[in-house]
Amino acid sequence: MRSSVWSALCLILCLSLGLAGCAGVALTPEPSSATPLPSLPGPTATAEPAPATATSPAATATPLPTEPSLTPTEPSPTPTEPSPTPTEEPLPTPTPPRDLSAVRIDLQPVASGLDQPVDIANAADGSGRLFIVEKPGRIRVVQDGELSSVPFLDITGRVGSEGSEQGLLGLAFHPDYVRNGFFFVNYTDRQGDTVISRFVVGQDPAQADPSSEVVILTVDQPAANHNGGQLAFGPDGFLYAGLGDGGRAGDPFGNGQNTQTLLGKMLRLDVDRGQPYTVPASNPFVGSSGFRPEIWATGLRNPWRFSFDRSTGGLYIADVGQNEYEEIDYQPAGSPGGENYGWSIMEGLHCYPAGEACDRTGLTLPVAQYDHSQGCSVTGGYVYRGQQFPSLDGIYLFSDYCSGRIWALAQDAQGEWRMAEVGQANIEPSSFGEDESGELYVADLQSGQLYQIVALP
Repeated sequence: MRSSVWSALCLILCLSLGLAGCAGVALTPEPSSATPLPSLPGPTATAEPAPATATSPAATATPLPTEPSLTPTEPSPTPTEPSPTPTEEPLPTPTPPRDLSAVRIDLQPVASGLDQPVDIANAADGSGRLFIVEKPGRIRVVQDGELSSVPFLDITGRVGSEGSEQGLLGLAFHPDYVRNGFFFVNYTDRQGDTVISRFVVGQDPAQADPSSEVVILTVDQPAANHNGGQLAFGPDGFLYAGLGDGGRAGDPFGNGQNTQTLLGKMLRLDVDRGQPYTVPASNPFVGSSGFRPEIWATGLRNPWRFSFDRSTGGLYIADVGQNEYEEIDYQPAGSPGGENYGWSIMEGLHCYPAGEACDRTGLTLPVAQYDHSQGCSVTGGYVYRGQQFPSLDGIYLFSDYCSGRIWALAQDAQGEWRMAEVGQANIEPSSFGEDESGELYVADLQSGQLYQIVALP
């Protein structure tokens, strides 16, 4: 998500223009170039400007007075022995993606009546259920197109959701959920601080036990925005958590490049050993002076949705920009971690602040970006690995919260990243998700609708 200022502006705009109703969402795909940008190190795709039916001005925020950087009050667990990595089956070779210029998608309504949906997950338990996270503090269940009237979990009394980027923000089911019933959530508490907790499903599989909460990690938040919130288990069996830089504009606390705080980082935790967790011995900064050992990657502003390709294990991170550029970062499977994605040295492929020189040494540049003539706040998605639409196989789909544009991103046979706009919807896409079979879905924050992504002939 973007700053609180932008949330208010977008809400006013949406109320004045009206949102899509239950009849579905009309997509107006625009042709766009899929030519990679070769001028910077590494293959990078940049969206070319395309005529739009709905555009948003550049997001701007007025920096507030600088405050001291806050770091978590809990000491970092020190790994005393190697943390075993779960045995994995070899990942299959992905099918080469189709020509992106020929891809067009549509959104088909699945369910309505959700209250500010911000995340979509499945339990991989064979039930076919989709679990939808509602910002105020509930998890709802959609099964066979029906929204259950009874929440799977309701912790609204513990969640602080007054700020536009606060609330119950993330959900991840344990890989062995069928056996242990564990799932993990990320929320901001009544004081506005980040809490990552574990819960257990109750005797009734349709409801979790609210009293089963075990707090895994808390992180002090110096401002109300840039909380990140995504949780996901990687192919290695470890829990990954994305945290924003602590908020306000321009990283006034300096957290993006501060390796002694968890803010502005991707974390990697072993939640199967130790109380409440241990640090995997294979984390890149274990034993390094001046680094929190939980850190997997640095230099993030506000990672609003990241996901692993279920076929290749590659990690895609959508990082919300400041005033000019939105970006997609990529970490290939097998990476030892330790990437620095650049914030606040850079915004997208450009030095930050604009017009100033910067040292890009050691930075991992984004594989794709777009500017604020095409939107204002990126919403990360997934690589399609379902069976219903073979033309989408291997393509990463993501969107912009303000403009509703949807893009496709993939590498060609030469390893160059290519990006093309494949649709535009009259919604505010707050999150993507995938079901057990790999079909993809997107949620509209304002209307409370859930849609399935389908490919057009």
